[in-house]
Amino acid sequence: MRYLKEILLSVFFSGTFIIYSQQKLPVYLDVTKPIEQRVENALSLMTTREKVDLCHAQSKFSSKGVPRLGIPELWMDDGPMGIREEVYWDEWNGAHWTNDSCTAFPALTCLAATFNPKMAYLYGKSIGEEARYRNKSVLLGPGVNIYRTPLGGRNFEFMGEDPFLASQMVVPYIRGVQSNGVAACVKHFALNNQETWRGDVDVNVSDRALHEIYLPAFKAAVTKGKAWAIMGSYNQFRGEHCCENNLLLNKILKGRWKFDGVVISDWGGVHNTTQAVNNGLDIEMGTYTNGLTTNSSFSYSDYYLANPYLKGLKGEKYSISGLNDKARRILRLIFRTAMNTHRPWGSFATAAHAEADRKIADEGIVLLKDEDHILPIVSSSIKTIAVIGENATHRMTIGGGSSSLKVKQEIVPLEGLQARFGNEYTLLYSIGYSSEVKNSAEADSLRQAAINVAKKADIVLFIGGLNKDPHQDCEGTDRLSYGLPYGQDQLIDSLEKVNKHVVVVLVSGNAVAMPWANDVQAIVQAWYLGSQAGNAIADILSGDVNPSGKLPFTFPVKLSDCGAHSFGAIAYPGIDKKEVYKEGILVGYRWYDTKHIRPLFPFGFGLSYTTFAYSKPEASRHEYALNDTIHVRFRLTNSGKRAGAETAQLYVSKPQSKVMRAEKELKAFQKVFLQPGETKAVILSVPVKSLAYYDEAKNGWIVEPGAYNLLLASSSSDIKGEASVVVK
Repeated sequence: MRYLKEILLSVFFSGTFIIYSQQKLPVYLDVTKPIEQRVENALSLMTTREKVDLCHAQSKFSSKGVPRLGIPELWMDDGPMGIREEVYWDEWNGAHWTNDSCTAFPALTCLAATFNPKMAYLYGKSIGEEARYRNKSVLLGPGVNIYRTPLGGRNFEFMGEDPFLASQMVVPYIRGVQSNGVAACVKHFALNNQETWRGDVDVNVSDRALHEIYLPAFKAAVTKGKAWAIMGSYNQFRGEHCCENNLLLNKILKGRWKFDGVVISDWGGVHNTTQAVNNGLDIEMGTYTNGLTTNSSFSYSDYYLANPYLKGLKGEKYSISGLNDKARRILRLIFRTAMNTHRPWGSFATAAHAEADRKIADEGIVLLKDEDHILPIVSSSIKTIAVIGENATHRMTIGGGSSSLKVKQEIVPLEGLQARFGNEYTLLYSIGYSSEVKNSAEADSLRQAAINVAKKADIVLFIGGLNKDPHQDCEGTDRLSYGLPYGQDQLIDSLEKVNKHVVVVLVSGNAVAMPWANDVQAIVQAWYLGSQAGNAIADILSGDVNPSGKLPFTFPVKLSDCGAHSFGAIAYPGIDKKEVYKEGILVGYRWYDTKHIRPLFPFGFGLSYTTFAYSKPEASRHEYALNDTIHVRFRLTNSGKRAGAETAQLYVSKPQSKVMRAEKELKAFQKVFLQPGETKAVILSVPVKSLAYYDEAKNGWIVEPGAYNLLLASSSSDIKGEASVVVK
């Protein structure tokens, strides 16, 4: 009954009304039939124009169905941190609905920092429920592009610098989303690692770096997560735009990985009909969108995959078999989503989703420094707390480009701190700096007012960082410098001079320079935390929650320490819109460790209010064959006085390799929750095949025989023990 109701609604709004008796349902409407049989039946009944109509947008966020056959359209929505408000048919502006205020979930950097795949599933399931409730078929996320430079404007939308970490986190996210009958559209495929010239920068990277660093998370999304959709990226790769790139879309994605889903363009990412038709694109979105409002020469019917495609088919320039492949994939997606009678109804902006947001945020916040155990704030000597910084009151769910949200609730940090500490302490607030102030005299006045407040307090909580404005963690623009904006460094120095108890809470999706790191007592990396941001920050600062987050990317001391910035402009942002990734496979901690450059904070680093002790790691045996799995056993003990969680990490190094390798690479991790004094036996498993490198001469993966060192660690720079094995 529910299914028939949705079909009737879809055909009603499409202007067509068809009724089939239950006894005479066409195969494509018969949900008892296998999807592939239904797809082929529907395909056989469609005209060439109807098939072409599936392949391009009909509005800002939808593509056509087949009204004549009762096959509904596809509705897509920006993610992956919340379900975007409804917009007008052909405008970016909000449609002013009163029932589309969503839950904002943490940025994906925060999710990656949990190092907990269970949190990734919770995230995907929760956001998928919100998408389903709003009747969306495709969630445009998650993003798994690799963090290559701290200047990347959309780094906050991705899962860090390590391909293994991103691979482990993206799979449960996808499964959670798709359990709701909503497709996860993993983006941006591929090499979308900057916003500068993003529309046409031509990236050149070695095959080895491509396969070892930039593709593994996408491969995991397809082969393990079974993602139903992939979004192409704006940039070019080796002279072809990625939304119409034969190597990426045809040979790798649909060929080697056997992807059976739909390739969707990024909005405006298509440039040529022939390349789009032949090189693997299925649905074109957002090209010169003007649609029905004027008689523009670039209306929806004039998209590259619309009338020009139809004309080419009639002239036999393009094959019907190629069109059928696109239509077949799109129909499969529709049957998996919009015509899936088994999908749940979803739920929207619920208390359960707020709790999920808070739980993920709690696990993702990273404690970077805690000198003299100033945190958590429990000391009886503290009477007055100064809260300073614009980010204490700045709403972070808006701005940033396509991740901007209309939310039901956003608890900013000051509100969360007042709710948690207001009855115990006196809280004084001063903005200290402002992103809106351009006048130096006014900026000085704000700074001095904050200094005066800091003098009166027993402890200062400086809440700053970036803010999703242009050039500060924002789609369309990269950052212009590594330092904090709006005079924050100078302000922190001034605060430290009048109060020795300064805690810096950084709200950002990127690493930042910290010239004051040695002077302040504590540093907390708080990310963009969504609707419950203030409560989550208060959870950590109060000690109600013991911090357990680990950095998903390295914080260099200075920008020039970063591999992408070590070879001049040709490596970033490119010269004349051409760019070469000269650091190759040495991205993130691989670069710092191999080049022996000491970072400010290493990948995988994060402190706790308790302590942990590791026993010596032991491999299950000494020698292994190609199809074996190495099991590393050790005991982990909470040696402190608080319950907490530690993420044990296993890195692998290959001494005396015949090819250049990174000093070490993450191959396994596990987050372990322990009560005070508790010990658990832990096993980290590494398939021998995962030790392979990509051989460019053979166009394939090679496991090099010989000795390997297994490094048990609490971060990429803190090795707790080592075991050696031999691969025969």
